[in-house]
Amino acid sequence: MALIVQKFGGSSVANAERIKNVAKRVVRTKRKGVKLVVVVSALGDTTDELLDLVGQITDRPSEREMDMLLATGEQVSVALLAMAIHQLGEKAISFTGPQVGIITDPMHTKARILDINTSRIEKALREGNIVIVAGFQGKTVTEEITTLGRGGSDLTAVALAKALRAKHCEIYTDVDGIYTADPRVVPNAQKLDVMSYDEILELASLGAQVMQSRSIEVGKKFNVPIYVRSSMNDTPGTLIIKETRKMEDVVVSGVALNQNEAKITMFKVPDQPGVAAKIFKVIADHGINVDMIIQNKTQTKTTDISFTVAKSEIKKALEAVRKAARSVHAGPVTSDGHIAKVSIVGVGMKSHTGVASKMFGALARKRINIDMISTSEIKISCVVPGNKGKEAVRVIHQEFGLGKN
Repeated sequence: MALIVQKFGGSSVANAERIKNVAKRVVRTKRKGVKLVVVVSALGDTTDELLDLVGQITDRPSEREMDMLLATGEQVSVALLAMAIHQLGEKAISFTGPQVGIITDPMHTKARILDINTSRIEKALREGNIVIVAGFQGKTVTEEITTLGRGGSDLTAVALAKALRAKHCEIYTDVDGIYTADPRVVPNAQKLDVMSYDEILELASLGAQVMQSRSIEVGKKFNVPIYVRSSMNDTPGTLIIKETRKMEDVVVSGVALNQNEAKITMFKVPDQPGVAAKIFKVIADHGINVDMIIQNKTQTKTTDISFTVAKSEIKKALEAVRKAARSVHAGPVTSDGHIAKVSIVGVGMKSHTGVASKMFGALARKRINIDMISTSEIKISCVVPGNKGKEAVRVIHQEFGLGKN
């Protein structure tokens, strides 16, 4: 009997009616003769509401206590979904991440999964249950509760699919699949039938709110087929698989917008070997992820270094950067929270020339200034003024002919 892992996001279980709809979908799948493990996020905006409460109490919460708080949201969801399934006459049992043996490292608020002991899930499946697991959470070897970062329920689902050797993993959300751009920004964006792991990994890491990037990394590493589908209808959705030669025919698959980053600039950094290493070690030691980096060499034996970080970590990042600046005798440090990162992604870039000039030309015609540029084999990213981000996405999407006719 095949085993499938399904994951339902917060919008899919936002209220009692939607929880009942998810229960009906889950039961229909079970009655097709498959074993089923269901991963669930917290209800609707629960996580945001909890974060708002934290903000009313402190602007420097303990990360351990943040995990204790945020892990409660999913526990509500899994219990309610189990009850809804019971009402439909099927057996179901709910578990938290720690209860099913999801073991993580001790990095609170963004822990990484180290191991999963599937014995409890497998026993429940043998007993005929639909197994419901709280996403986004786990525990350390010392029994501390941890969370996996924003979007961590995706990671829970894909990791469980790998550990349980599932046929595939289905990610249910409030959209029909993955689009060439966010339909809320570009109304004529098209749904994609198939994407490669590399393409969706780039889109996720670049700000497209589709799936958590770490979940895609696990899917790619262990070749777990992933479907992104709507929980509101039966549209096939988008299948994420290994790259195929056919995919290279499409130069650009999608355009992403990230408005959740901030830029930090260090001025008058000594232009000496090892200085950059010292600076970014201090930043890394504070658990801060750096995205784009640009270094501008001057004529005064110093250099200016600019880089981007998550906007939510800007206070923490500035503390670390100013500490690093003092340690290397650098000049002032500034920040800019009003930026947007616009990116294009496509495996077809490997075999086509002129993609960058086409993108830059489209922005230039609309007089949108480019502040930073970053490239890889299958993506190009530009930092532009924050108030120009959505316009930039629409211009680029049109330039590459990605919209519906």
